[in-house]
Amino acid sequence: MRMKTLTVSEVNNYIKKILDNDFILNNLIARGEISNLKYHSSGHIYFSLKDSVSKINCVMFKNSSMGLDFKLEDGMQVIANARCSIYQGTGALQLYVEKLQKEGLGELHIKFEELKKKLQEEGYFNEEHKKSIPKMPKRIGVVTSETGAVIRDIINVTRRRTSLVDIVLYPALVQGEGAYKSIIKGIKYFNEKKNVDTIIIGRGGGSLEELWNFNEEELAIEIFKSKIPIISAVGHEVDFTISDFVSDYRASTPSQAAEIAVPLESDIINTIKDYESKINKIILDTIKYEKGRLDNYKRLLYSNSPEVILSNSYIEIDRVYERISNIFINRMEKEKIRIKSLNDLIEAHNPINVLKKGFTIVEDTNNNIISSKKQLEGIEEINIIFNDGKVKTKILK
Repeated sequence: MRMKTLTVSEVNNYIKKILDNDFILNNLIARGEISNLKYHSSGHIYFSLKDSVSKINCVMFKNSSMGLDFKLEDGMQVIANARCSIYQGTGALQLYVEKLQKEGLGELHIKFEELKKKLQEEGYFNEEHKKSIPKMPKRIGVVTSETGAVIRDIINVTRRRTSLVDIVLYPALVQGEGAYKSIIKGIKYFNEKKNVDTIIIGRGGGSLEELWNFNEEELAIEIFKSKIPIISAVGHEVDFTISDFVSDYRASTPSQAAEIAVPLESDIINTIKDYESKINKIILDTIKYEKGRLDNYKRLLYSNSPEVILSNSYIEIDRVYERISNIFINRMEKEKIRIKSLNDLIEAHNPINVLKKGFTIVEDTNNNIISSKKQLEGIEEINIIFNDGKVKTKILK
């Protein structure tokens, strides 16, 4: 097979397509030391990442570098989230960096991203698994520290909004090694007792290490298994944890969690009035509908009662009788007219009427009418019939 001759541009383009379609090379997390650092006037950052034996060129474009909260320096150990491709103009292989973290927090960030990716692929974050937050709760369960600001904020916001909702606190550890286990116990407690409509889990802000208990896989699985909707209120608005992703709703602060979980009392009253109005309308519509059905049944019964059927039969008999009478009378009139016509015809052709005008009828002795002179040959007697009688006459030769 003869191979096609490619231009340099085609070679570079082909290599780029292969690299861009590789899943691993498009989702790299690389650790290394920064060298050859250059901040460009365009806002892009150019540098290399190296370890003890290798080096690779990197570029971080302006839209990504704007998210950095620290200044890069040569020799700094970092962890980069990047994709690997080539620059077609030179064919140079390089990393296109999207995020950079200092090496000090790198391990936790890697662990966080790996768990997030795993749970996302297993469907723990899918919207179809999210439960709706009840609009008219009676009790709110809160799993947090009994001495922290979280429970105070939730109580204050709840009391401002309504006096109709109770708050049940499950005291839990929210910081320190293994603290997530007490949070799991709190979720299990409320699910077993079934004494609350919504659960809020949370704590105040802190570093990644301080919030780490809310990134534990066991806690994420327990949140996912909960039959009661869970609102996650961990850290500040910029903080995200695994618990936020797997919960049914993520609140940026504990105060917002209370606002989400607890409706305003005025809204509750208006909702109740709205329900009352709808129920009254349904009742009135149902009564009207059933009354209509009852009237239809009454009409049906009346139209099928023996009395009505009998009355209708009499009416029908009268109608039939009238139709027959009309037919008979019309037939009689037609027959009278026909008979009169026949009688007039008979009268017009009656020989007696002709005789009254002076005409006579000639017969032989056998009463055969003679209408021709030839018939008289050999006959001696004939009868002549006049209007007032018959005369026998002899014929003289």
